[in-house]
Amino acid sequence: MKNRLVRLVRNESGATAIEYGLIAGLVAVVLVTALALMGDSLNDTFTAITGSMPTTMP
Repeated sequence: MKNRLVRLVRNESGATAIEYGLIAGLVAVVLVTALALMGDSLNDTFTAITGSMPTTMP
């Protein structure tokens, strides 16, 4: 029983999976925050591009 407990404490494969999950979650939070902060600016840019395009196609 003691050997199983020692192996469980030394096993790091679960910790690695949790670390990858935390990194992925952090990246997602950063992306959502960046897009939220740049949202109005991007909208203005695309509106300006759309406004400068010709309305009729040959």
